[in-house]
Amino acid sequence: MNQLLPPIAQTLVNLDLVPREALIKISEHHKSSKDIIGAVFEKNLLTSYSLSKEFSNRFGTPLFDIEALDPRSFPSDLIELKLVERHMVLPFYHHGKSLFVAVVDPTNKTALDEIKFYTGLQVVPIQVELRALEKVVRKMLDDEGGSLEDFLADGEVDLDITEEDEADEKEDVDFDPNAAPIVKYVNKILADAINRGASDVHMEPFERELRIRFRIDGILHNITTQPISFAPRITARVKIISKLDIAERRRPQDGRVRLKVSKNKAYDFRVNVLPTLFGEKVVMRILDSNAAQLDLATLGFSEEQLAVYKLIVNRPYGMVLITGPTGSGKTVTLYSALNMLNTSEKNISTVEDPVEIQLQGINQVNINEKTDLGFANALRAFLRQDPDIIMLGEIRDLETAEIAIKASQTGHMVLSTLHTNDAPSTLTRLLNMGVPAFNVASAVHLIVAQRLVRKLCIHCKKSISYPDNVLTETGFDDTEFNQLELFEADEEGCASCTNGYRGRTGIFQVLPISESIRTLIMEGCTEQDIERTADTEGVLDLRAAGLQKVRDGITSLEEIERVTNV
Repeated sequence: MNQLLPPIAQTLVNLDLVPREALIKISEHHKSSKDIIGAVFEKNLLTSYSLSKEFSNRFGTPLFDIEALDPRSFPSDLIELKLVERHMVLPFYHHGKSLFVAVVDPTNKTALDEIKFYTGLQVVPIQVELRALEKVVRKMLDDEGGSLEDFLADGEVDLDITEEDEADEKEDVDFDPNAAPIVKYVNKILADAINRGASDVHMEPFERELRIRFRIDGILHNITTQPISFAPRITARVKIISKLDIAERRRPQDGRVRLKVSKNKAYDFRVNVLPTLFGEKVVMRILDSNAAQLDLATLGFSEEQLAVYKLIVNRPYGMVLITGPTGSGKTVTLYSALNMLNTSEKNISTVEDPVEIQLQGINQVNINEKTDLGFANALRAFLRQDPDIIMLGEIRDLETAEIAIKASQTGHMVLSTLHTNDAPSTLTRLLNMGVPAFNVASAVHLIVAQRLVRKLCIHCKKSISYPDNVLTETGFDDTEFNQLELFEADEEGCASCTNGYRGRTGIFQVLPISESIRTLIMEGCTEQDIERTADTEGVLDLRAAGLQKVRDGITSLEEIERVTNV
């Protein structure tokens, strides 16, 4: 019996454009027309132009270059940005009772019917390329504030400094952080961060200016600067919406903002305010539970690594530790395992600081130091609630480590994270905490060290050759030089990427605790002893895992050098 494919995938099969087997695999991870078409492009099964030309010929929709038009001329009163983002269809010209709509998939009748219902006009589909449409939509989102346009009202906000503002700052008098320009400006920053796919917003005061940066794909980018006199106003607004003490400027504070952009869509911002030399620095981490891809197959594991990870997390008891620096994707790796294990037969509880991903069917707890609800106390409570699987956001001290290890030794699977550089150093870190060697050896079943690397943009990446001595020094074997096809990023980038990169993937060191490694732990081994044994057992370190991504054309050698720092 043939597997039922999504409409766009079936259309590509019917037109003999993409093999059915390839679309079956793609459809396992992607359901929307936009995502399926994007995956087809990413796997080089079709180009954006060839698909648009084929659709234009087959369905009689004229092929048009949407980038040739000025988005300011589009009928903005007829554009529902939520619909544009969901279906990638864009009304761009209104004449009489006809509305001309740019489409990537002319067979998407649902989208066209929604626009017809929304506008009451006759819809005329015009074929455009996906990448061109994405570029135009991105420009519109940047200009208009995207799906947060209801918050922004007037769009651009004028914050020109005035003499009165200067006087206020010199006298340090009270000001109104709820004034309309400040509200709009802060909302615009949050909107831009969401629309550009940022993970963090940094607001940094210096002697003469307030610098605002976004972290996109793990790299900080300068976005804008404002006169330093605006820093207290902007910071105060952030503190108000984060429910922080606006009068407290001498101590660090932590807060949280939930920004609802539609009935079914909201973003959480985890906020930290830190006093610095020239004012308070604000860092906002964007938490989007819906954006997290909780699919183990998409994280970046090799087939062998994924098989080991799945095998061990499915055990009835033991401890699995995920290690790496802040922002390396540890939480997503843990939750992907929890998502796989989450069935009605299992009782799963998590404690985090704070909960970053909300998952139906799992009991999730935020720690609260004010009420003495820390990791250790929450873990003790979990053990009285008949758990099968426990996830700790982080093992920070000996007390938490000991309770977690005892839980893993008494019939529970315990998942947690630790801040170490690689898998072997995790074992010595536990020993240095004061955990007895026999407990470490018996409780820990698997350690996964990970980093996130930027992926090369499939549209503008460039082939590159390196001298043999460079390849040898970076870890490649001379027997593979003739077969290597390596790529680098185009620093100028294109409409689909940022400086030649788009998105990130993981590189992993998956270290199962074998009998030989347990023996080393009991004998008081060093990190180097564990590294040598792991190497003989075929465990790839982070560097080797990264080089495999370079061989596959997923990332660049420069990116692996940056992340693994070897």
